[in-house]
Amino acid sequence: MRKTAIVTGGSRGIGRAIAIALSHEYNVVINYCGSEDRANEVLAECAKNGSDSMIFKADVSDSAAVNDMIKAVSEKYESIDVVVNNSGITKDNLILRMSEEDFEKVIDINLKGCFNVSKAVLKPMLKQKSGSIINMASVIGEIGNIGQANYAASKAGVIALTKTIAKEGAHKNVRCNAIAPGFIQTEMTDVLSDSVKEAILNNIPMKELGKPEDIANLVLFLSAENSRYITGQVINVDGGMVM
Repeated sequence: MRKTAIVTGGSRGIGRAIAIALSHEYNVVINYCGSEDRANEVLAECAKNGSDSMIFKADVSDSAAVNDMIKAVSEKYESIDVVVNNSGITKDNLILRMSEEDFEKVIDINLKGCFNVSKAVLKPMLKQKSGSIINMASVIGEIGNIGQANYAASKAGVIALTKTIAKEGAHKNVRCNAIAPGFIQTEMTDVLSDSVKEAILNNIPMKELGKPEDIANLVLFLSAENSRYITGQVINVDGGMVM
């Protein structure tokens, strides 16, 4: 019998790659907050892999919406085995120019959203005495970045939250780890100018951007029994950018 995985922000970019990769072994819940068409495209790809998946629209910063999603998932599937907290946004600006609204919005989605989803799934995971929660952090949460005070703070918070969840869940075999991507080739990086891309590559020892599949492959490992003794860790996938 297939286990169940939830991927927030699963309709595009890294989330899309994660959902499709998991669908080879899991029934996948594709959470989204934007385009339903994109979510359905991912759903179709998952179905090709024999996955009885579903889409669910919910703003992860809204705890009531998250609880509704987890209730619907619990009614459809027998268990919730893997959760990937991937939802995230950016609203970049220098601190002196950053509005309080833009600071709070990024914290709400990136950090509070991670908290809301993790809290909602922790009870059933503790009850079934198993589960893997995988949170998407960032190397920016480790080293900071000019113009990204809100994003850096949110991802640093995700790292601390990950370690706390790991400590609270370990006695019931519920693991929690974080992945800290570097620069990954997505729609966000596709629009960058050649000069900006060159500057980025100069800071990456491997001299190339990562691919969404690089993140998805690590998610597969952290979801599986092969990683049973790993919890509370932050694993960088950044081509050597942060050492």
